[in-house]
Amino acid sequence: MINVRILRREDHSIHGFVVKGHAKYAKHGEDIVCAAVSVVTVGTVNSIEALTGTVMDSRMNDGFLSGDVPLIEDTVVQKQVQLLLESMVVMLNSIAESYGKYIQIQVTTN
Repeated sequence: MINVRILRREDHSIHGFVVKGHAKYAKHGEDIVCAAVSVVTVGTVNSIEALTGTVMDSRMNDGFLSGDVPLIEDTVVQKQVQLLLESMVVMLNSIAESYGKYIQIQVTTN
């Protein structure tokens, strides 16, 4: 199962996320759930960098991706980054609606 943890601040803004595990929906190389989650999460990190110039502190390994948002002083850029991260959450929830047996999404506030 893929475990996704969305990290929110008290003001509900997203300051990071952690993705761990494998869906095991199908054999390696044919697992559409793993592929979808990878595309959404890695694509979000890449989009944040390409579209806002913000480089997230990210780590990736087999079955693992984490991303932490750095301090952003420009409020326009901060809003853009939040929009992209909220879009990621919408996409992950859409995957979970169809493949909930293979992905679990948890939101933590700190």
